[in-house]
Amino acid sequence: MLRLLAISSSAAGWILAALVCVIIAELVVVLRLYKRYRYEKSTRIAADAVHIDWSQTQYVRLEQGASELDVEKELKRQKVVGIVKNVFVYIFLTACALLAFLPFYWMIISSLKTEDEYREAVPTFFPRQFQWGNYKAIMNQSTSANSPTFWRILLNTLVVGFMSTTIGVIITVLTAYALARMNFKGKNILFAIMLATMMIPGEMFTLSNYLTVSKLQMRQTYTVLILPFLVSVYYIYLLRNNFMQIPNSLYQAAKVDGLSDMGYLIKVMVPLTAPTLISITLLKFIGTWNSYIWPRLVNEQQWQMITNWVTGSFVDRGNVLYGGRYGDSDPLITLKMAAVCMVSLPLFILFIFCRKYIMRGVSKSGTKG
Repeated sequence: MLRLLAISSSAAGWILAALVCVIIAELVVVLRLYKRYRYEKSTRIAADAVHIDWSQTQYVRLEQGASELDVEKELKRQKVVGIVKNVFVYIFLTACALLAFLPFYWMIISSLKTEDEYREAVPTFFPRQFQWGNYKAIMNQSTSANSPTFWRILLNTLVVGFMSTTIGVIITVLTAYALARMNFKGKNILFAIMLATMMIPGEMFTLSNYLTVSKLQMRQTYTVLILPFLVSVYYIYLLRNNFMQIPNSLYQAAKVDGLSDMGYLIKVMVPLTAPTLISITLLKFIGTWNSYIWPRLVNEQQWQMITNWVTGSFVDRGNVLYGGRYGDSDPLITLKMAAVCMVSLPLFILFIFCRKYIMRGVSKSGTKG
């Protein structure tokens, strides 16, 4: 023991002592678990001897000469413990939700403040005066002299979002159906190669895609924003798993009734997988709405997306809000906050009303049978 203490003065000694403590602790835990197992086994045997249902009396301990326990009192105690536990859990979750919502609250109230109030040394957590003119100002002005207005940028985003989502969902449905129900040579190898591409970060394709669209002279168009991102392997994998859960007997019955493969896909498989298709459609549109790097890289300002418009400088153009106190070279943070609110609002509404479809579609695709 003295030798062990002498060795422990070094770093290796401390590590050795820690390992010894861990081993001792594990032995203690193993002994306690074994003792508990022996006790539960003996108690279960005793319970069977007196014809007691063990599943309903798991907290009752049988001892020789012990009187009957007050089951009602034990149930009340368990109920109180459960209520207290739920109260603490909901308090913790409420605190986490408030902390998560705090940045959004700050964004909203900042968009409704005046610039003078926002630049005060001591921040206020509620506007003294609501400046609704911030939203009117950002919708009727451009971020610079040559940049488009909010309405042109919104049109670009809606056109690209609608076309990219519609064509992308059609490609996803057809590809997933072929991988799930059709038999052809090399299907499994092709699917494995597609899954392998998911391991490659999307940023690695940016340079090659940029060189390709530049050689094809596709820049400054809607096509360059739609074409490179129509196919998503993740969505194909998601829908394929959902298609494979549908019993093959339905396909055989449809064939007996003379239904073609395309008719079976449209009339049977698509309605049965509607939650997953809705979630894919929503996630595809949200991804297009949030696209930032690619539109900024390949197109000029007239062809960019809504997230590119938010990063611009918003000033008091025409001295409408503050009468010349802030010039064209002084960006206003309150206007930028209002622009961020305008861009985030559709996604918030979309998620609030469609969150159950997103969660149901993603969770259902991961189950079998």
